[in-house]
Amino acid sequence: MKILAIESSSVTCAAALCEEETLLAQTFQNSGLTHSRTLMPMLESLLRNSGQSIEDVALVAVAAGPGSFTGLRIGISAAKGLAWARALPCAACSTLEAAAWSLAHTVEELCVVMDARRGQVYNARFAADGTALRRLSPDRAIAMDALAEELKACRRPPLLLGDGAVMCRDALRRYEVETTLAPPHLRYPAAWGVARCALELARSGALTDAAGLVPQYHRLSQAERERLASHNAN
Repeated sequence: MKILAIESSSVTCAAALCEEETLLAQTFQNSGLTHSRTLMPMLESLLRNSGQSIEDVALVAVAAGPGSFTGLRIGISAAKGLAWARALPCAACSTLEAAAWSLAHTVEELCVVMDARRGQVYNARFAADGTALRRLSPDRAIAMDALAEELKACRRPPLLLGDGAVMCRDALRRYEVETTLAPPHLRYPAAWGVARCALELARSGALTDAAGLVPQYHRLSQAERERLASHNAN
């Protein structure tokens, strides 16, 4: 089963083509350019240069959240467009779990963090056993002080990864919580991890179709928060 995977949830943009657990092709960009400009050319080039086409794809996978609201919408729109015309199944993958798969080969406690602003991070924790992941928490938006209290119970410093890793390490030091940073090349979300997460969803029968593919924001957008505050004030 060939899986076409999309990762556009953070500052980076990535795409991958996998055959089950085997990576066939991958592209990654951390250029600061907008995903609306880079994602579709990346997908087209990826398929063309690997000698494949969308007709060879059996499953479309996308990082569905949490993450940048705009980035998630771009990725999901692209996935819907690719899947809808061919009635392909889709995998709505946790951005945080997809990132953690890049370090499943370790034997570490993994703490994936993305900057959610307003004193919070998007976070999930996993235990890696060398081949697979075990969840230690759900995906969530959590305040730094609450995360610090959780991590104090870890037997050894957890491994931080995600685009909020450096910021989170510095903030946690103020709470006297020691952590270790993942290597830079494994720190950002990768599309291979999205494909690997999608494979787990396929094996558990948790796929959806293009119509059912929706972002998982895990909190209200700024516009929604402001509208709600205005309504409550009135």
